[in-house]
Amino acid sequence: MNDTLTYYNQNAKSFIETTVSVDFHDVQDKFLSYLPPSPEILDFGCGSGRDTKYFLKAGCLVDAIDGSPELCRYATEYTGIKVKQMVFEELNEYNRYDGIWACSSILHLPKKPLFFVLTQMTAALKKKGIIYTSFKYGTFQGKRNGRYFTDMSESTFTKLVQPIREITTEEMWITSDARPDRCDEKWLNVILRKSN
Repeated sequence: MNDTLTYYNQNAKSFIETTVSVDFHDVQDKFLSYLPPSPEILDFGCGSGRDTKYFLKAGCLVDAIDGSPELCRYATEYTGIKVKQMVFEELNEYNRYDGIWACSSILHLPKKPLFFVLTQMTAALKKKGIIYTSFKYGTFQGKRNGRYFTDMSESTFTKLVQPIREITTEEMWITSDARPDRCDEKWLNVILRKSN
C-alpha cells in the first residue's frame, strides 16, 4: 500500500487533472437514490474531491478521507471541507453513515486487508446503510503502473463478501471507464446494503 500512496503523492497533480472533471453523475445519482434525504456519507478515498463536491451540492453531509496527504490538501481546497488523511484500515466508526462511497479506492488493497476493510465499512453503516464500490474488471492482483490493484469479477467479489452476513448485494453492473481515453477499460460496480 505504501507504494500506492507514494504514487499518488508524486502524481497528485496529473491524477487530479484526469479525474476531477469526469462526469460521473449517473452512478452518483444511483447511489443517492438508495439513501434517505440529507444523508450522512463517507467518501472513502476521495481522491480529487470530485464526488464529495457533488454530494455536498446535493445536500448531503459528507466526511471525506484519503491516504495521500497531497490529495487531501487539494481535495480540502476544492471541496471547502476538511479532508482527513487516513488509510482505509484506520476506519473505526460504528452505526454512523447512511452511505459509504468507495469509488475506485479500496481496489488498491490486497484481498485479506480488503475483506477486513469491508467488515469495518459495514460496521460504520447505519441499519439499511448503503456501500457503493468499484473495481477494475478481471482477476488481476498485483502492481500495475506503480500502484497495487485487486481486480474483481462478479464471482470473485460475491465470494469475497459472502462471509459478511450483515450485507447483501443490491446491484452489480459493468461499465466502461468514464475517461474518454480509457473507454476500453471495464469496471465492476457494486451496491451493497446492510441488513436491519
